Amino acid sequence: MNRKLIALGAALIIVGMVTGCTTTAQSSDAGTGTSFSDGTFQVAEIAVSDRGEPVQFEGVIETGETVTSDDYRGEVLVVNFWYAACGPCIVEAPMLEEVFLRFQDEGVDFLGVNTYDQAETALSFARENKVTYPSVIDVNDGQVKLAFAQLTPIQATPTTLVMDRQGRLAARIIGQLPSASILSTIVADTLAEAP
Repeated sequence: MNRKLIALGAALIIVGMVTGCTTTAQSSDAGTGTSFSDGTFQVAEIAVSDRGEPVQFEGVIETGETVTSDDYRGEVLVVNFWYAACGPCIVEAPMLEEVFLRFQDEGVDFLGVNTYDQAETALSFARENKVTYPSVIDVNDGQVKLAFAQLTPIQATPTTLVMDRQGRLAARIIGQLPSASILSTIVADTLAEAP
């Protein structure tokens, strides 16, 4: 078992103890990356050799500008699928912002994908929760979600994806982040990969 998997497991056990939850955790390391699941929260890292094609997407953020996958090539990109009334999305918002602020000057960017709300609601959520990175408003046509769903299941909200510098899926986090440190570790590992 590698150190990353042990660290992820330890972090989740601590969270479970602090919140009083009991879970049965399963982990695996089959040489194609690492994964960890506690039933509702899952982390899967994809080995460089097993990553698929770059994801191509285009969408309009809450301020009306168009963003595309080409805008983020050469950077590690964290993509978070969310909506304003989602309780776990509210809880994890400050953790996502913390990781964004930590890495924003190191070649890492963040993009939210709001799957339910219109721009005004998304902007209000960002103000109330002090989120400073943009979000695509995807409720009208679902094209950004569809672009990512062709590569990986986007069944739960929130779902957070970490894309490598080539725009390929490096890691998937399903469910609410229990701590910023888990995402920070994955982002740092992806950032440390050879360009």
